[in-house]
Amino acid sequence: MFTSSHDPDWFTTLDRRAIQLHAQELTQLKMGVDNEIKGRLALITGASGGIGAACARDLFAHGTRLALTYSTNKESLDKLVAELQGQDTNVKISSHQCNVAKEEDRQRLFDEVKQEHGQHPDILIANAGYGKRVSNILDITLEEWDYTITVNLRSSFILTKLAVPHMLAQHWGRVVYITSIAAGGTSINGCHYSASKAGVQGLSKNLANKMGKEGITFNDVAPAMITGTGMIPTEENLRGTPGDVKGIPVGRSGSTGECANVVTMLCRTGYMTGQSVLLSGGLK
Repeated sequence: MFTSSHDPDWFTTLDRRAIQLHAQELTQLKMGVDNEIKGRLALITGASGGIGAACARDLFAHGTRLALTYSTNKESLDKLVAELQGQDTNVKISSHQCNVAKEEDRQRLFDEVKQEHGQHPDILIANAGYGKRVSNILDITLEEWDYTITVNLRSSFILTKLAVPHMLAQHWGRVVYITSIAAGGTSINGCHYSASKAGVQGLSKNLANKMGKEGITFNDVAPAMITGTGMIPTEENLRGTPGDVKGIPVGRSGSTGECANVVTMLCRTGYMTGQSVLLSGGLK
């Protein structure tokens, strides 16, 4: 403790402030406040292009190690890995073939990630998805319904089950699902797609509530009219649809990089969980 015969009240104030700061630091340590993602391992599904590739670039820029998946487009993912490794060879990146609709692929993926990195992912970005533009329910076959639900919802559930044990063991984890504005019913696609994405949002919110005290956060990013993706290559693909840029308040489509910005923010913000971030340029 500080003492002084000249100004005891001043030193007493300093003592009190030092004690308060120390108490705050102890409280933060007890609460496990740790938002550092540098050196963490992120698994990003569907990373060969579009939003997944943009997430890989942004997380890599923050020093995150990467395990990236592709379904069929190996060449594109190889180019991405070469691009990133050209920037920094000290940050490990692995690539994995995985059709998230297949049980054997999902389990093999996690086995490979463990073999390559010595651990399972600290961060899961469940981005791989499927959406065939069929608007009329009468035109949506049962096979199309089942496959959409399997890829978008069932795989998100199973990938999460595979990722959570490691996150629980270290009391730290980030799970971010890429959903869609379609989850709220607004969609240029059909009800099968909306239902699959709404299911993922329900999954995320439920897990956020149940596992928050375990140091694991669950959020989803719900983009709308993002060009540079397999579903919407350019703004021309939106012309004449409910997503035409003429009807978007900001007057343009969104970019995959803007999606990645939000994903990285969610990974770096442990106090944010159970949220669905609508990234739509003002569309409702």
